[in-house]
Amino acid sequence: LTNGIPNFRLEKNVVDAEIDVLRALGVKFRCGVEVGKDVTIPELREQGFKAFYLGIGLQDCGKLGILGENAEGVIPGVDFLKDINRGNDVQLKGKVVVIGGGSIGADVARTAVRYGAESVDLFCLEEYDDMPMGEEDQAYCKEDGITIHAGWGQTEIITSSKGKKCKGIRFRKCLSVKNEEGRFDPKFDDNETFEIECQTVLYCIGQRPDWGKLLTGVNVELSSRGFVIADPLTYGTSEPDIFAGGDIYTGQKFCIDAIAAGKQAAISITRATKEGHSLTIGRDRRIFKALDKDDLDYDHISWDNIARQVPGVDKSRIRSKHDESLTFTEEQMKAETERCLKCGATVVDQNKCLGCGICTTRCKFDAIHLIKKYNVPIHALRTREKFVTDYREQREARIAITKMTKPAE
Repeated sequence: LTNGIPNFRLEKNVVDAEIDVLRALGVKFRCGVEVGKDVTIPELREQGFKAFYLGIGLQDCGKLGILGENAEGVIPGVDFLKDINRGNDVQLKGKVVVIGGGSIGADVARTAVRYGAESVDLFCLEEYDDMPMGEEDQAYCKEDGITIHAGWGQTEIITSSKGKKCKGIRFRKCLSVKNEEGRFDPKFDDNETFEIECQTVLYCIGQRPDWGKLLTGVNVELSSRGFVIADPLTYGTSEPDIFAGGDIYTGQKFCIDAIAAGKQAAISITRATKEGHSLTIGRDRRIFKALDKDDLDYDHISWDNIARQVPGVDKSRIRSKHDESLTFTEEQMKAETERCLKCGATVVDQNKCLGCGICTTRCKFDAIHLIKKYNVPIHALRTREKFVTDYREQREARIAITKMTKPAE
């Protein structure tokens, strides 16, 4: 959030405010420490730490794999964003080409516009309608004057006579990106080529794990691609006190996916560090069933009649280094909340629910029931027998009253 996202997409004062909240909650930040070099996980264990969470993301941008890729002016897009977000003096000159059709490619291209680029052209393998960045980022790029060239794959960096500086780049037409099995397997037409002049190439072609010496002294299992292998429910690894999540586990995804993984891993860590707690009982398994749109009665049903609200724009901030979006107006906020389908589905937060059962007595429709799914012993209470008896009588009375007062259908 601090290094990988440009300020005009996520203002750094917002991130700083969130960090201040964590600091106020008692979290201690130890910056400038490289785990595996300055201190190892086994050494941290000796210091008394009981659990660890690995959420290092994907830091390695890899290489383009084409002739001339080491020329001056050929820069990984993520490194470009890091330099800017860390406050380094970054200024581009001349024409810029961005390679990559994902959301990072869009961020890099729009950042290049704001840091001195004469023009910005973005190239990607996918056709325009299949670009990973989606319609919103495509619209932002168009507003910022970025030209998108869909369906092209890079073949060579054109360099100066001495081969040191980037002068341009060559592409060939991409016929398809994936094979019949849905795997990445691009096919090209070498007879259809394209060449463009540029002084800088920023590439965003996928990120890879870079563990450094972080795993020194531990036996965390990794996949053949270098991603950590973890349990999809608990995020536990092959080491019982080490948990992992985010891009280093799932591969490149959205920030909110990493945040969700962090929350679930925190629940696991809390349970793991307390004796007698299960890591799996009562967990939110995040089972999602998509709506079957092929089985809808279009003649008798209507939904989503309110369009998604679009934030306004502060024209004074267009193409600036700050977020140009305005907050919703009161009318927009009300309209957006009206889009809720009110399905009534909910998941009990295990960290807040005490299991008291009061909700079952308050529900006017007797729709909430407590069912014992697991044979887990309840902690002994001196007054358990009297408490259970009184509760049963009260609940039976409330249910009887509810049924008596329930209007006839």
